[in-house]
Amino acid sequence: MMKHNDVVRGVARGTTRVGIAALLLAIPLASCASDAGTPNAAQELVDRSTLTIETMLGSGTASAGQATQLLRNAKAVVVCPRIFKAGFFVGGEGGSCVLVSRAAGGSWSDPAFYTMGSGSFGLQIGAQDAEVIMLLMNNTALNAFLNSQFKIGADAGVSVATLGAGIGGSSGTALGADIVTFAKSRGLYGGISLSGSVFSNDAALDQQYYGQTVGPRQIVVNMTVNNSGANPLRAMLAKYGG
Repeated sequence: MMKHNDVVRGVARGTTRVGIAALLLAIPLASCASDAGTPNAAQELVDRSTLTIETMLGSGTASAGQATQLLRNAKAVVVCPRIFKAGFFVGGEGGSCVLVSRAAGGSWSDPAFYTMGSGSFGLQIGAQDAEVIMLLMNNTALNAFLNSQFKIGADAGVSVATLGAGIGGSSGTALGADIVTFAKSRGLYGGISLSGSVFSNDAALDQQYYGQTVGPRQIVVNMTVNNSGANPLRAMLAKYGG
């Protein structure tokens, strides 16, 4: 029979392994979030998002062509230039994103800033770096995103489809979806799943970028503020999305 001390030591070793795994996971995810404290973090995120749109939609792949066609009819778009996913028994995702919506005249708004994060438990070892574009096809999707925190898959009234092998989906289901996701991924995972991911407004970056306290609805729907630093992003969206 196993002695009490052996049980205690076994539990301690297991707890230590989980703690180390969590620590290893926290380091890369924390590095994504820590950028928010730099003076130019907001503009750097906008610039990276502009590059993501150019490289992903201009790649010439079939999925990029489909995404471009859908963007021309989209109500809004979320761009995440770097989503880092890592796992060693404990898994998680994290990154920063921008939300931009289409104005009545067809032009694009200035960006509102968001963070994305999720967590999972299970036997998974690897790391992955991905760029993600989410096309919000209608007001239902946009309003769901603007209402506090939005969790992929939690709102039964919002359907989500995927394009391309990068996140493992079928383009055949995209036409009737409220949200269509498109990703380019690298690393040891076969694909990146956004199911369960939570998007939250980053009020600190909004304030940094516009110099005042302003909410995402004021930025992308009412369009009460602007920053000329976002003009290249808006122009890139106009290039591919009309």
